[in-house]
Amino acid sequence: MSKQVQQATNQLRSAILSAARKAQTAQTLSAGELPAFTLEVPADRSHGDWAANAAMVSARAFHMAPRKIAEALVQNLSLDGTFFDRCEIAGPGFLNFFYKPEFYTAVLRDVHDSGETYGRSNFGGGKRVLVEFVSANPTGPMHIGNARGGAIGDCLASVLDAAGYKVEREFYINDAGNQVNKFGMSLEVRYLQIYKGEDAVPFPEDGYKGADITAHAKKFAEINGDKYVDAPETERRKALVSYALPLNIQGLQDDLLKYRIKYDNWFRESTLHENGAVERVIALLKEKGATYEKDGALWFKGEDYGSEDFVLVRANGVPTYVVPDIAYHYNKLMVRKFDKAIDVLGADHHGYVPRLKGALQALGIDPSNLDVLLMQMVRLVRDGEVIKASKRSGKAITLVTLLEEVPVDAARFLFNLREPNSEMDFDLDLAVQQDSQNPVYYVQYAYARICSLFKTMAAEGTDLRDCTDAELAQLNAPEEIELVRHLSAYTGEIVEAAKNYDPARITRYALTLATLFHKFYNACHIKGEEDSLAAARLYLCDCVRTTLHNVLSLLKITAPESM
Repeated sequence: MSKQVQQATNQLRSAILSAARKAQTAQTLSAGELPAFTLEVPADRSHGDWAANAAMVSARAFHMAPRKIAEALVQNLSLDGTFFDRCEIAGPGFLNFFYKPEFYTAVLRDVHDSGETYGRSNFGGGKRVLVEFVSANPTGPMHIGNARGGAIGDCLASVLDAAGYKVEREFYINDAGNQVNKFGMSLEVRYLQIYKGEDAVPFPEDGYKGADITAHAKKFAEINGDKYVDAPETERRKALVSYALPLNIQGLQDDLLKYRIKYDNWFRESTLHENGAVERVIALLKEKGATYEKDGALWFKGEDYGSEDFVLVRANGVPTYVVPDIAYHYNKLMVRKFDKAIDVLGADHHGYVPRLKGALQALGIDPSNLDVLLMQMVRLVRDGEVIKASKRSGKAITLVTLLEEVPVDAARFLFNLREPNSEMDFDLDLAVQQDSQNPVYYVQYAYARICSLFKTMAAEGTDLRDCTDAELAQLNAPEEIELVRHLSAYTGEIVEAAKNYDPARITRYALTLATLFHKFYNACHIKGEEDSLAAARLYLCDCVRTTLHNVLSLLKITAPESM
């Protein structure tokens, strides 16, 4: 919450506790400690700016009806020196408090003085957080789920940073294991087919059939000719993977940069095998007594740690896919010592999470230091119909083909409109609309409208200036009060979005801010008004412009000065 909101809630708590002590001294309340109570914003703001349930939770402690307790508290309540001018008792005993005009002036001063830092806080206390997201297999292009995961993960990292955490973004490259082996096999077959024909070298059913595999094989052949046709299979596959995999990884980096995602770290799974981390984590689990052997395989005692038993090392001595993942998360939390690791994964990882947490617990790591955000699937919709393929290529729509059709601003905003754990339909028609039906356009238009207003006013000889408290106190129309109140909530929204791993709170905040601005703009004129009121309204517009710019910057969405 903003400094003013935090100050206001602290004032309320102090005033209520003081009122209880005075009531006890006056013997209108019996002795005893006032139970813990909550302060919340009423759904209907006509009922006040804050509501306290202090009287409701005290009935048992004071052996008195809540309404009577409320009356005793109000009789002894002093709001002097606070942001509040009155308290009303509602219903069975709720205490409703109303802001003084000074609160709204203080909020506007804070926005104006803070500028681009408005909304930031030290809630996270500088704790180190690693956000891992997308981590698509480098064996092919990124799909539409990666587009959603990228927008959610990147905006979540921004939210955590604004909330005072020290954040790093990481991409985990699966450059080892079965999928890379299959990648090498697929490349090998396409390479050999160039020289021996498709009939002589049939393509396996479980191979990767993408056009990118064929393109890599052709380019490899152009560079190396038939040099590897008669080479040993291991040598041939290694050469093909060594050529194609770096190109794919570079492609992932380039495509994600187009999506405005820049990672701090690209962590290769292969390093965990090369430096012995995979073997060490197996040895550690054995030392902890968390394993047993069955049918020649090494199993993890999952049932002892809240999951299910599962195989760590197959009977042939090859570790299962989860072992490098355990080693990777051990590296995050124990080697690099992040305070928190956050993974953004698809919903199909639901059963994988307890296994991973159980293994970490067995290794002596607090499993709560790993949080996994499970993201539900996204469906693409055009003309009201769900689509699975691109009209242009006839193939599944990838991140690249999506961004060829949809502006990056729209993709990033729309993918963050819903909570990660909810399924969503991504409307391709809506994403390219340039009207108020398109949410990102609607928000950007509010920003551009303010910029246009300032240009017009400047051309007419009226520039933005500082205002006195008395001038800002003139901003008392319902539309003005509602708008400033929403500005005051921005810091709190960032904190809540960080606590709940829900960057959709910020897109919703932006939409409401744009709506409230348009409402204010249509109801409260600037041109033709007396100078002091016009200046105060321009000051308010500038605060809205600042906050909108901060929100859009947080989401890495452009803030256009004209549209």
